[in-house]
Amino acid sequence: MPDSQSNSDPKRRPYRPGIFSRIRGNFLAGLIVIAPIGLTLYLIWTVVGWIDSWVWPFIPNGYQPEELVNWAMGYPENRISVNVRGIGVVIFLIFTALVGWVTKGFMGRSLLRIGETFVDRMPVVRSIYSGVKQIAETVFSQRDTSFDKACLVEYPRRGIWAIAFISTSAKGEIAGGIPVEEQKVSVFLPTTPNPTSGFLLFVPKSDIIELDMSVEDAAKLVISAGLVYPNDKNPSEPPKLAAE
Repeated sequence: MPDSQSNSDPKRRPYRPGIFSRIRGNFLAGLIVIAPIGLTLYLIWTVVGWIDSWVWPFIPNGYQPEELVNWAMGYPENRISVNVRGIGVVIFLIFTALVGWVTKGFMGRSLLRIGETFVDRMPVVRSIYSGVKQIAETVFSQRDTSFDKACLVEYPRRGIWAIAFISTSAKGEIAGGIPVEEQKVSVFLPTTPNPTSGFLLFVPKSDIIELDMSVEDAAKLVISAGLVYPNDKNPSEPPKLAAE
């Protein structure tokens, strides 16, 4: 009867993966590097092309890049085709900056108020314009309107914790309507993997646990569905303590 210990021979050579296993491992390692870079470049290229396609119809034909190049070359018999991406983005940025500069002045503010008064009289357009304006003012405002800190809240029931972002202290009717004596705060609880949607919660301050990680690190944790921690070496320690 063969010895059961014969399978654990100390002189047995360690297992080495075959050539196909090594090629597969190298391919996956390269894919992890290339995929984020390629996807980012593709999105930038797509967005730039979309802006160009939206801007160029407003530019007279005589000032199109193709017309300018052929004019500079003396209008050759074989026309030169030009497809330059990014010029429309530059024109859009310059135009937007000029609009902002004009609206900061007295005449610009007056024209804007007249236009908004006209829009307020249109039932459907009024709702769309006011909603888009509020979103734009919140997202692009230069004031300090970002989230203060990341935190943990018990949601959707006791004993289950979710990552949220502290916004501001509850005020007015909201603060007075909640039957709790202590301070109430408003928190935004994002969904995974799309953090742009979520829930607005008003909770007592004692029911939240503030985190040492930054808002950006907490957002990465939400987007990655718990796979990317701010401190990969020891997630139990805050990033600042781990760095020290």
